[in-house]
Amino acid sequence: MSEKMPLILAINPGSTSTKISLFEGEKELFTENITHKIEELARFNRASDQDLYRMELIIRFLREQKVPLEQIQAVVGRGGLVRPIEGGTYIVTEQMVADLKKGIMGDHPSNCGGLIAYAISKALGCQAFIVDPVVVDEMQDIARISGMPLIQRKSIFHALNQKAVAREAAKKLNKKYRECNLIVAHMGGGVTVGAHCKGKVIDVNNGLDGDGPFSPERSGSVPVGDLVKVAFSGTYTYQDMKKLIKGHGGMVAYLGTHDLRVVEDRIDKGDQEAKLIFEAMAYQIAKEIGSLATVLFGEVDAIALTGGVAKSKRFVNLIKKRVSFIAPVFVFPGEEEMRALVFGALRVLQKEEEAKTY
Repeated sequence: MSEKMPLILAINPGSTSTKISLFEGEKELFTENITHKIEELARFNRASDQDLYRMELIIRFLREQKVPLEQIQAVVGRGGLVRPIEGGTYIVTEQMVADLKKGIMGDHPSNCGGLIAYAISKALGCQAFIVDPVVVDEMQDIARISGMPLIQRKSIFHALNQKAVAREAAKKLNKKYRECNLIVAHMGGGVTVGAHCKGKVIDVNNGLDGDGPFSPERSGSVPVGDLVKVAFSGTYTYQDMKKLIKGHGGMVAYLGTHDLRVVEDRIDKGDQEAKLIFEAMAYQIAKEIGSLATVLFGEVDAIALTGGVAKSKRFVNLIKKRVSFIAPVFVFPGEEEMRALVFGALRVLQKEEEAKTY
């Protein structure tokens, strides 16, 4: 391993696994997904209580791989549900650790990202960061207005991947991210579409909780009056309604599957309902992109499509047909969250940007 480039460990905790990657500068040395038994996790009352358990497994694996732990210069964790903050790379502080432990914005496995990074950094004497957590909030005040004073629009989106893809799109334009106006659509189990104005996401739909286009698993925005009628019909509980919005909504509610490959196979066999729902999802995403073009006053340098759904050329082409008149469309299939985490830490270590304090 070269001593010239920093050794960086990235940690991305999921519900039943923890993905780790070791990079030497921009070079990926390995990525491993450490799985956790359900019965082991059941010992903990909250996801954030799993941090030391997961950390021990990570350290054990690194030692088995004979990784020189003393050479690791930074540990970067997936940002959890901290207080709303602007985008960037943040130093994991004691205040952040306290908020993640407390679950101040909710309890989620991603909270362990910052907690594990902090614990390992203290043991190894290196730096700990998080990068662009889902609660990144750079929205304009005008974008927060919902039309009902009881409810405010919130910024909860795929910030890590959106920001990483936006930087890649800027490179294709031979510009810096902060010099561009971009629209980025992350299309996975949930869909978020953000207006990136000179390095800030000034408007974006809350893809977690029923806002914006429908997706393979989420309902997106639905007619409010009819939603209220369904909620008070006596047929559904509160938990039932939550599932209809997230998990059992969108494409899976119509077609019984969230797998686009299955849907495309049905389309190829002449299934007209599958064709309609497939095209309707692309239609809604394209419409969301078009609406954000107005947020940017029509001054859009590029549109970027990313996420797992972007692997479908048929789906991407449906969107392109509707939005290509706005700006060039770049496609970045899938998502590279581990690379995005590492590159966020690397920008700080190489003094390309300054780490922010929570």
